[in-house]
Amino acid sequence: MDSRLYRDINQLAVHTPWAHSFMKAFAVYGVGLFAMLVIAAWWYARRSAEPCRPVAASLWTAIAVVAAVGVNQVIGRAVHRGRPYATLHGVEVLVSRTHDFSFPSDHAVTAGAAAAGLWVIAHYGGRATRRIAVTGTVLALLVGFSRVYVGAHYPGDVVAGLLFGAAVTTLGWLLVNRPLTTLVESVSRRPGLRLLIATGRPANSAATS
Repeated sequence: MDSRLYRDINQLAVHTPWAHSFMKAFAVYGVGLFAMLVIAAWWYARRSAEPCRPVAASLWTAIAVVAAVGVNQVIGRAVHRGRPYATLHGVEVLVSRTHDFSFPSDHAVTAGAAAAGLWVIAHYGGRATRRIAVTGTVLALLVGFSRVYVGAHYPGDVVAGLLFGAAVTTLGWLLVNRPLTTLVESVSRRPGLRLLIATGRPANSAATS
């Protein structure tokens, strides 16, 4: 099933050469967009009426992405699944071939962890952060699809990566929610660091002043 779906998407890549440049670039560098999305979510979150929790969620999202990719290295070495182009013949490969593991996809883990974190931030951060979370979800799915499109991963590698990354962020937040928020509240009382935590003026205060 996984191999058949991989070949179907691979055939799509063969017949859509006009999309190759974009998909190759996105498959390799698309995950970098999530750093900008997390920063943007933090920027808007710090303007919310109660900014400490969404700011803590922003901090956790950055930590969770690194943690998820680190744990994924261990999982990948344990499963040791070969890349599809190493086991299947006659496939189109649009990126440089590597010899590392295929399952789960590091790119998908990164995207899944970041997208889930954006939703955690959005839960506390208001409308602007929700729009960013929607954007992050779309980009995460596109990153996953692009990794299969360019021939680097099986669809199962991507689905597992997205789900694993999201699980690390979501379950981890349940554990670190209170202590990390307490830390952010403590830092917010320091005058020199307050700008990183809150503007001191909620985003909706302008309408009532």
